[in-house]
Amino acid sequence: MDPIRRSKVSAIVTAPRVGPQEINGRRYAIPLASTSIFLTAAHGGLGLLIKLFLQQQGFSPLIISSVSSVNAAGVMLGSLFWGRLSDRGARRTLLFITSIGSGIAVTILLLMPPASVILASSFARVFMRMGFMTITIAIISGASVVSRRGKNLSFVTSAQAFGMCAGNAVGGFMLEYLGFRGGFAVAAVLSLAGSAFLFLLPNERVTVVESKQSSWSLALSAGLTDLYISTVLRQMAIHGAFSLLAVYMASVGIPPRYIGLVAAMNTGTQVVAMLVFGRLADRIGRRRIFMLGFALSALTPCVFALSTHILAMMAGYVTLGLGFSSLYIGSTAHIGDRVPPDKQGTMMGLYETSRGLGGILGPLVAGSITPVVGYRGMFLVMACIAALGFLLMYIRRRVGVSQSTQPGRSS
Repeated sequence: MDPIRRSKVSAIVTAPRVGPQEINGRRYAIPLASTSIFLTAAHGGLGLLIKLFLQQQGFSPLIISSVSSVNAAGVMLGSLFWGRLSDRGARRTLLFITSIGSGIAVTILLLMPPASVILASSFARVFMRMGFMTITIAIISGASVVSRRGKNLSFVTSAQAFGMCAGNAVGGFMLEYLGFRGGFAVAAVLSLAGSAFLFLLPNERVTVVESKQSSWSLALSAGLTDLYISTVLRQMAIHGAFSLLAVYMASVGIPPRYIGLVAAMNTGTQVVAMLVFGRLADRIGRRRIFMLGFALSALTPCVFALSTHILAMMAGYVTLGLGFSSLYIGSTAHIGDRVPPDKQGTMMGLYETSRGLGGILGPLVAGSITPVVGYRGMFLVMACIAALGFLLMYIRRRVGVSQSTQPGRSS
């Protein structure tokens, strides 16, 4: 891309949505971060409870892993649907709908329904929750200038990680002391209570300029397709490994109360790592940060393959927390830099959709190959898939640099 065209694109994507008052994303960060803590705490606690409940009922690994696939379908469809809708305005109303809808979906679990209803409830809960998350990221990204986008995004993503950490940490204890029904009840209360903080948001309608360019053609012209494809591969690997990780830890003798605590190392790491990588993304560039995330994502399943005790599992979760933090902050800030203001919600939704697509495929692959190659073999296969995502980004970058240095070629 020549310097003149680059300056024009930069002027477009860095322009504020409405007025100068919205450049400071922190005015939205407090209520959105508060609601995010409650929603993600409920989500984190439910992940362990639902899978162990299905295991107790005697379902096969394929059925248990399908929970992750259903959740990923909710991620893919929910983020795309709500992302597109949010670009039309009325985001505050949409935030209420998605947060309350998530709470209603959790409440259904109090009936201790059969597996089919549990899967449907999981899909509805994630469909609504991803709408909330996508709209939140779009609001913060659109209200931030380039030099502070990574930092502002890190406030909300760190809050989400804190909520997930708390949910993971207490999930095993809730199961042990409250049982499945009691744990579902706590998650339902948390999901609904978080909506109260949304009343603190300013009731403003976002003014957008309609663009005739489709979202996929925009992704191609903005140079984001390789990022989306690599994200699909990364999510296949991580979701595939995680779909059976709780069951694997139980099979090697780790008690449920410790499984939750070990899992909390992932999100606990993210609480600090999100803030650190958000600032680094603003200082040293987005690509260096998300490339680190892709590399660590390939390493994570290898650590789990060699883990048979709690400390080794903790190391795997810490590696995952660092990898996800650098990948997510670097990627979302990169997308926010490269797309126009009226497409922030749609393009963030497309990013979450690519994550959801990988999340659908990964658990299906993991559940299918585990009876043949075992848990450790499955982890190694997932590591190879994640490595493909890293190599795609690395080769694509090297090719792009090579072409940009040739006479008569532009980047």
